[in-house]
Amino acid sequence: MNDPLVYLNGEMTPLSEAKIPVLDRGFIFGDGVYEVIPIYGRRMFRSEQHMARLFRSLDKIGIPNPHDLAGWMALIRQVVDASPDDEQMVYLQVTRGVARRAHAFPAEVTPTVFIMTNPLVLPSAEVRSKGVACVTMDDKRWLHCEIKSVSLLGNVLAAQHAAENQVTEAIQFRDGMLTEGSSSNVWIVKDGVLAGPPKDNLILEGIRYGLIQELCEGLGIPMQVRRISREEVFAADEVMISSATKEVLPVTRIDGQPVGNGAPGPIYAKLYEAYQAAKAAA
Repeated sequence: MNDPLVYLNGEMTPLSEAKIPVLDRGFIFGDGVYEVIPIYGRRMFRSEQHMARLFRSLDKIGIPNPHDLAGWMALIRQVVDASPDDEQMVYLQVTRGVARRAHAFPAEVTPTVFIMTNPLVLPSAEVRSKGVACVTMDDKRWLHCEIKSVSLLGNVLAAQHAAENQVTEAIQFRDGMLTEGSSSNVWIVKDGVLAGPPKDNLILEGIRYGLIQELCEGLGIPMQVRRISREEVFAADEVMISSATKEVLPVTRIDGQPVGNGAPGPIYAKLYEAYQAAKAAA
C-alpha cells in the first residue's frame, strides 16, 4: 500500500503515521484554511498567486502566518520532491492549533501546519470532447466564501447533490444570481463575450479566475465581470467551469438541458489551448 511522506508540524512522516490531537481547532471547529497547488512536470504552477491567497485567508481569520514565502516554498518543495510523480496536486492546511475547547480565539497557540501531495488526475480527452453535465441548486453557504476555509460542509453538500444526480458539478445561485460550483468557478459565453461573477465575498476567487482574465486579454476575447442571472446561464452559448483539477472544462448540459448546441464551443477551445501553452511556459 502506498504510504507517501507528508509534512506535519516540522517533520516529514508517512501519511499513515501523521496524527493531530483531537483538540486541534481544525478538527473541533473547522478553524483553519487550506490551499491547493497543481504541479506540472515537478514545477509549481502560479505558486505566487496560490500563496498570496493563502496569506489573505490566514489574515482574514486572524491566524498568524507560520512562515514567510521562502519558508513555504521550501516546505512544499520538500514534499513534492518526496513524491515519485511528476504531475501532482499539493494540499496544504493551516489550523489555529491545539487548545481547550472554547469558541473564542485562544491566546499563544501554535498553528498546525500540514502538507501532502497526490497524483494530479485531469479530465480525459474524451471528457473534454463531449463536455460535462451539471445540476443547479440554491447557494446555502455562509457569506465569506472568499476565504478558503476548511469549513467546507456547504461545498460538500453541493458536491454530494451533484454526485446523487450523476453529474460533474453543482452550479449554485444566490437570490437568482450565479455564484460558483461546489469546487469551481463558473463562466458563461454569449455572442462571443465571456462573463464571470464578481470577485466578492460570495465566491472563492480561483487562481484560474485571474489566469482566464489574462488569457482572454491575450486572445482578444471580450470579458465582463458582473452579476449573472439564472436565465442568462440557461440562455448561454457556452458554459465553462474552472479549477486546479479541472483547469477549464466545457459544460454541455445543465439540469438535463443542452447548453448552446450541446457541444464544447469555440471560446472554450481557444482558452483551453492557451491554458496548455501557459502551463508549458511556466
